[in-house]
Amino acid sequence: MQQLNTAQNKSKGNKSETNNYQNNLVSIITPAYNAEKYIAETIESVLAQTYSNWEMLIVNDCSTDNTAKIVQSYADKDKRIKLINLTENSGAAIARNTAIQNAKGRYIAFLDSDDLWKKEKLQKQLKFMQQNGYAFTFHDFIMFNDGTLKEDGKLIKTSRCVNYIELLKGNNTGGCLAVCIDKEIVDKIFMPNEHHEDYICWLNILRKYNIQGYGLNEVLGYYRVGKKSVSSNKIKSAVWTWNVYRKVQKLSILQSIYYMCFYIMNGIRKHR
Repeated sequence: MQQLNTAQNKSKGNKSETNNYQNNLVSIITPAYNAEKYIAETIESVLAQTYSNWEMLIVNDCSTDNTAKIVQSYADKDKRIKLINLTENSGAAIARNTAIQNAKGRYIAFLDSDDLWKKEKLQKQLKFMQQNGYAFTFHDFIMFNDGTLKEDGKLIKTSRCVNYIELLKGNNTGGCLAVCIDKEIVDKIFMPNEHHEDYICWLNILRKYNIQGYGLNEVLGYYRVGKKSVSSNKIKSAVWTWNVYRKVQKLSILQSIYYMCFYIMNGIRKHR
């Protein structure tokens, strides 16, 4: 794989010599709660990757089904798969943060326990990042309903380029399954224990590091929409988005209304 461009390396110093990560290793962050129905299929999509230098950290959030048993059976066969068991049910944000804290890779990718990757996902996304010196990237994906063929789902096209201001208009980076972050540049990744924690995390990263996110114009994953999916409850999602603007990002009421209008319009376009 090609390395980040020289100019960007110089601007950040020789951080790879001091940071505690393996340079081309991808750490895959997977929270899991009562995921026995899909977790094996999710793991299989990672095992099928054409890029093999990865570790998959699956955090079992006190599941009451066979999630831990299934994951452990895979971990026993492949040392790249690691099971972390939480001692109390804590939610997806804390589960992801636990995995991030235990990650050894330079690159952090996210994959929820019911979503899937195409086999070329990591290879193509890392090439996209390394050839261009991008620290925050995402890609297009297909959203499909539980129980249907994933190829028959809806194509979700993400933005080609987005900054903090543009991201306030809606989370057009797609779901967690699409995002990959370079810790060489973004050395702090944290998801707050709030609704829309991933959206908040992306906003905080773009603002804090004054960078842009870049989209790869290719479908590299499948996002499953279940009956209990948060993203399928539009009213709750809208309320949570308003709270992101007002309580988390500390926007004024007028600013919040302004960005909320974009959020609503984007939602209409996405689901029609």
